[in-house]
Amino acid sequence: MTSSMAGSQPPDQPTTGQKRFAISKENIRTLVPSLGYAFATDRIMVEGRKVGYMYREVSNRADDSGWKYFAGDETQAYVDDLHHTGIYAVNTVANYDQDIIPYLSSDAPCAFEKIPGTNQYRRVKQ
Repeated sequence: MTSSMAGSQPPDQPTTGQKRFAISKENIRTLVPSLGYAFATDRIMVEGRKVGYMYREVSNRADDSGWKYFAGDETQAYVDDLHHTGIYAVNTVANYDQDIIPYLSSDAPCAFEKIPGTNQYRRVKQ
């Protein structure tokens, strides 16, 4: 977890870096109740791609939802470069892809991949 996770309210946007987000902070709407933080890649948050793969881990922090979101085509090298990832409020990620909302209450551990050509996901093994 990064130091930007300090504090009780999840950030709508990261507090460091000069990323140009696909959705401006002013256009983020409340779609889901506060569920804590989530990890997401820039393929979603900057490039505006939809979530293609997501998984949830058991978290030992009350403010960490355990959710990790990927477009699904990121390489390991891409994900390992911290400049390509960020920590966001789950609600913020939901604004980028509302298709994730029905799955947010899934118990950890779990993983889902997008069913091509649909707005639904199927459960997969991690």
